[in-house]
Amino acid sequence: MTERAPVPYRFDPDSTAAGLHADFGHLEPGVETGHHVTVAGRLMLRRGQGKLVFGQLADSTGRIQLFAPADVTPDFEGFGRLSLGDWIGVRGEVMTTRKGELSIKVGEWTVLAETRRPFPDKWHGITDPDTRYRQRYVDLWVTDEARATLQTRSRLVSSTRRWLEERGFMEVETPVFHPVPGGALARPFTTHHNALDMELFLRIAPELYLKRLVVGGFEKVFEIARVFRNEGISPRHNPEFTMIELYQAYADWTDMMSLVEELVAHLAVELCGSTTVSYQGRDVDLSVPWRRAPLSELVSEAVGRPVGLSTPVDELRSLCDTHGVAWKDSYGPGKLLLELYEKTVESEQWQPVFVTEYPVEVSPLARPHRTLEGMTERFEAIVAGRELCNAFSELLDPDEQRARFEDQVRERDNGDEEAMAVDEDYLRALEFGLPPTGGLGIGIDRLVMLLTDSSTIRDVVLFPTLRPEPQVGNTPSVSLEEIS
Repeated sequence: MTERAPVPYRFDPDSTAAGLHADFGHLEPGVETGHHVTVAGRLMLRRGQGKLVFGQLADSTGRIQLFAPADVTPDFEGFGRLSLGDWIGVRGEVMTTRKGELSIKVGEWTVLAETRRPFPDKWHGITDPDTRYRQRYVDLWVTDEARATLQTRSRLVSSTRRWLEERGFMEVETPVFHPVPGGALARPFTTHHNALDMELFLRIAPELYLKRLVVGGFEKVFEIARVFRNEGISPRHNPEFTMIELYQAYADWTDMMSLVEELVAHLAVELCGSTTVSYQGRDVDLSVPWRRAPLSELVSEAVGRPVGLSTPVDELRSLCDTHGVAWKDSYGPGKLLLELYEKTVESEQWQPVFVTEYPVEVSPLARPHRTLEGMTERFEAIVAGRELCNAFSELLDPDEQRARFEDQVRERDNGDEEAMAVDEDYLRALEFGLPPTGGLGIGIDRLVMLLTDSSTIRDVVLFPTLRPEPQVGNTPSVSLEEIS
């Protein structure tokens, strides 16, 4: 048995699988080009035919066949013993086989990394979803859809950033550790800073810091932010996720509606080729404009009678009971309306709709509606039955904001772990003056789910949060089957 050469410290490929297919994909069968290239990647398939071994090399761009004849390929037997999943570097002539398969005739090869665990092939893949998410480093090689989805995610974020910058928005970074949890209704993760001996919270939203920047004179800001919420896991929820938040001075919620529908339509065309996309077997038309519908109007349609903030609380509680919606004694009419909406309406909205006019009671950071008492200029965009974004005309009055925060503290005292605290520094910032401002937060993960037809958030997050493995050992968790 011939010993393998030591693994080199570096390797210099000059070509990729995709580039070779683009440059030489037109060749007729049985052509030898005389053009030599150097490639690198994983060996994903291998089969031997006497004095000839065929392999398939996969790199980050695609796959290319390796053609290894015994009279050309050095250490032919060693090449035939390579394991599926081994990283190799290859130099050879570009050619096509008699069947017309574009190939590299292996003239030199070296091992760049050995796989010590059996590697699945692309035909059998990884059949256990849990293993796919835990071993994403393997899944990306054998599940083409996973690789394509996560590449699309990268393109979506990049395109969003360019689109906003072209419209004068400046990207910023704000703290991940917050001394006061705020910016959204959610239960935070807590941690402790030893040097300062203080409790800190992983941010649940960047909102309050971004609005401080508007106070500071940055009129259009955005952040692509990793946020953390100590809540359950579901097909739509991961404890850490990505959102984009932006704020625009001198704008209101109508400007945010226009921005959302224009951005999403742009991304659909750029990534999918059309404003009509297919999601879970049904079409979604993302073309502008999207429908606008007040929350109370939608709830009225769902329960079969007119309801609103003026509806007696006992009647709203009765409707909740009728529709299987849980409620608490502390819920006022606004909260009861929201609970009815979330349980009876939201999941039924398939085509894009801006659900507008949320009650003040459930919108502690939104500006009061200019004509409707007890309502705010807040909307959520619902697409394919899921919330895609939340936005509003921002509350400017520091006195009213303090009162809203204090209402939230009372809710927390009544057992609501998602309620906000009083952020004194944010209130101080408002006292220096926040101009009329529109704000918006879009869930990047859910947007990627929509545009890649993914049913679960785990498919669009590289490394989703999972339960601990029962046991982690050296037993291979994926099977090996060679194609011969």
